[in-house]
Amino acid sequence: MSEESCATPPPVAADDADDDLTLARDGDDAAFTRLVAPLRRELHAHCYRMLGSTHDADDALQEALVRAWRGLERFEGRSSLRAWLYTVATRTCLDAVDRRGRRALPVDLGPASPHAVLDAAPLTEVAWLGPYSDAGLPIGPAGPAARYEQREAVELAFVAAAQHLSGNQRAALLLFDVLGFSAEEIAAMMDTSATSVNSALARARRKLAATLPEVSQQQTLRILGDTRVRDIATSFATALERGDADALVALLTEDVTWSMPPLAHWYAGLSAVMDFAAAVPLTRCPSWRHRLTTANGQPAVAFYLGATPDAPHPAWSLTVLTLRRDSVAEIVSFLGPEHVLAAGLPEEL
Repeated sequence: MSEESCATPPPVAADDADDDLTLARDGDDAAFTRLVAPLRRELHAHCYRMLGSTHDADDALQEALVRAWRGLERFEGRSSLRAWLYTVATRTCLDAVDRRGRRALPVDLGPASPHAVLDAAPLTEVAWLGPYSDAGLPIGPAGPAARYEQREAVELAFVAAAQHLSGNQRAALLLFDVLGFSAEEIAAMMDTSATSVNSALARARRKLAATLPEVSQQQTLRILGDTRVRDIATSFATALERGDADALVALLTEDVTWSMPPLAHWYAGLSAVMDFAAAVPLTRCPSWRHRLTTANGQPAVAFYLGATPDAPHPAWSLTVLTLRRDSVAEIVSFLGPEHVLAAGLPEEL
């Protein structure tokens, strides 16, 4: 089965889809690829929400499509092809959850550090939550029954909170509140009863209600507008590039946090965050360059670090910003060039 772009192609006409289904059942690989192409992007986002990692989502989606291809003769058309593919993808993700457990951010591992920790080694034994490139992700809800917008449901706060749910709770919440499937449809997908689905959904909603902020990033971004959001992200990046502590302070909330997976240490509060910033990115890092982007439905900055201003600047981190009103309330810097490359940005500036 060939790999295809995650970009969403134009919808396939119903007659063409029926023809492709017949051909795919007869073993036509190209016909199956055409059938699933319009759904790849949303299925990949579902796998990310379930697993908290783009890499895991890549693997899970590929495995799910292989399972679907091999088991296509079992698709009897009682539900839509979309619902059947979600069934296969969800079960594949639940298998992965059982094998790998949940992914974490530094805030999940222990208390914040009051002062800068220098030369800390990456904590490689932890399965870290990763960022998600949201290019091409639809805006708005997946359907009239969905309670969350598509981009709202990939925000860092949402995905991190979902990692604290059991696999069944996570699946029920995502399928019902994000994708708009009914309890009966979800019960068929998960081979359980609608009563069990509703029970898992209720528990998941209670847990998320105690964790998620009252105002989502999508609401905040709409209030601020694109120009103001871009200005805040640009000001953050240029403050680091210029080593301007005062400019950085002016952008941050009093309770701001900064974490840098795969480093375990994180900082909470303006004093601790600025102690770290003054000790490391504003002074010890010789030369920064940046590109603005988005990730997890939020403003993000790809940072590049060079030995001197004239030297090559390899990709260093993808930093996702969480805004509150018009200030930065949370900074998560995902260290590693792979996160920058996954956002479709160059390896070096």
